[in-house]
Amino acid sequence: MNILFVCSMNKWRSPTAEKVFRRTEGVSVRSAGTSRKARHHITVSDIRWADVICVMEDKHLSRLRADFRGEVAHKDLHVLDIPDDYQFMDPELVELLQDVVEPIIQAR
Repeated sequence: MNILFVCSMNKWRSPTAEKVFRRTEGVSVRSAGTSRKARHHITVSDIRWADVICVMEDKHLSRLRADFRGEVAHKDLHVLDIPDDYQFMDPELVELLQDVVEPIIQAR
């Protein structure tokens, strides 16, 4: 299963998720940002690669639907509802990610 994690700047939340789930058996991960100034700006290639796309907030889902309507139309999309309140690998962020993403992985 390929999971793409998306936040705004691809600086704190999505790279943390990528690192946390990198070693999960049967799972490949990537991260990207919706902002043009993101460390890695999301591409059509990222979306096509992903089986599951996990966005941190509703605004990220809206951006994907606006910019990549056809590409995300039939993707398994999840809004994790994780605000931009955390630094990279913040223990609370790691725990939140595990709580919301592990059930998504187990359901597939």
